[in-house]
Amino acid sequence: MPIDRGCIALAEDDPIMGESLQRALELEGWSTPWWQTGRDAIEGIRRSDPDLVLCDIRLPDMSGEQVFRAANARSLAPPFIFMTAYGQIDQAVSLVRAGAHDYLTKPFELPPLLQKARDIIAARLQPPSEGILGVSPEMRRIEALLRRIAARSLPVLVTGETGSGKEVCARFLHQISPAAREPFMAVNCAAIPSELLESEVFGHEKGAFSGAHQRHLGYAERARGGVLFLDEIAAMPLALQSKLLRVLEERCFHRVGGEAPIPLRARIVCATSANLSEEVHGGRFREDLLYRINAVTVEVPPLRERPSDISWMLSRFFLAATEQDGSGLRGISSLAEDAALTHPWRGNVRELRNRVERAVALAPGPWLMPADLFPELRDALIEGVGIALPLAAVRDAAERHQIERILRETGGHIAEAARRLEISRTTLWEKMRRYGVLASDARE
Repeated sequence: MPIDRGCIALAEDDPIMGESLQRALELEGWSTPWWQTGRDAIEGIRRSDPDLVLCDIRLPDMSGEQVFRAANARSLAPPFIFMTAYGQIDQAVSLVRAGAHDYLTKPFELPPLLQKARDIIAARLQPPSEGILGVSPEMRRIEALLRRIAARSLPVLVTGETGSGKEVCARFLHQISPAAREPFMAVNCAAIPSELLESEVFGHEKGAFSGAHQRHLGYAERARGGVLFLDEIAAMPLALQSKLLRVLEERCFHRVGGEAPIPLRARIVCATSANLSEEVHGGRFREDLLYRINAVTVEVPPLRERPSDISWMLSRFFLAATEQDGSGLRGISSLAEDAALTHPWRGNVRELRNRVERAVALAPGPWLMPADLFPELRDALIEGVGIALPLAAVRDAAERHQIERILRETGGHIAEAARRLEISRTTLWEKMRRYGVLASDARE
């Protein structure tokens, strides 16, 4: 029987129907968390990030519609299929119009449901097995979202911690867009003095102010039909926010000291590590501008929340650094990888890249060791004191390594790997999905 990897969540209060559906879905190879109340479903959806939700319209503590709306309050929400009795069809149709994928009338046949589920999950797992932005499920979904909007000129807001890869996402969006041959102009709004920012973004005419000895073309004009990337948009002064709002509304701007309108051809992509809702509440950011720049919001999770990307990026940065440096290093030791997996990475991807480049330059070799990546912990490592690490992080890293080792030893044979690990095949698939373990050659 072919096995489909993915997670189908179930919100159903009927114990008989819930158990029957959960068993049928798990036999097909899907991980199937089951919640019997709306409150548990909302929390479970946030925690497990399923690929599909099967939801009863009537739950003990709230309606399925409330669960649906709560799930869709965040970006990249999973698709919903509602299960409804005959008297609730009108509500189900209304939910489909609101964005739900489909509805089924109880009682329903199982094969059509399974086929719907296969089609939906296949569409959601379209990104190639070799991820470009990352191999974690989170980054694959972001990549899929960016591919869907690449051909459209909608403004995009990218949020996330410093160093998490916001500009990388923006550049990827530009590279896969029809305007890829046009310029990508990046402006760090926090790095340019506020009194100069307007001139840098929109340009100025000769004599517009003291020191303006000649006409200057701003980033917006030099971007032509490409992308104007406004990084750390929260640092933009309020007066300039007002001008940017008008530019977005009218699709044209004026150079400082100029009278002729200049059409804005570029796509606007903004990024911030700040919480713009809090900035709006504090009066530091215009609420109307926030609504205008976040036609599509991309939330980049911190690196510590996607451990599979840590190993992937560790290898990529190591190869790039050794090729450039001509180092004789043979590779990254498993101890160094374990240390990387349990490090909090407060600087995210930027910190990881910097640590790898420094380690490659200074490591005595032939293998990259934990003390090479984390020299500030060298004394603790030498003394055997160890590092105070979260227990969950240590457990996850150990589980991932063991799963990868057993899969290699069994040639990707899932049933045999599950037997040796003393877990069920369904549990193994779920753990592989959770840790981002690639299994393109896995078989039953």
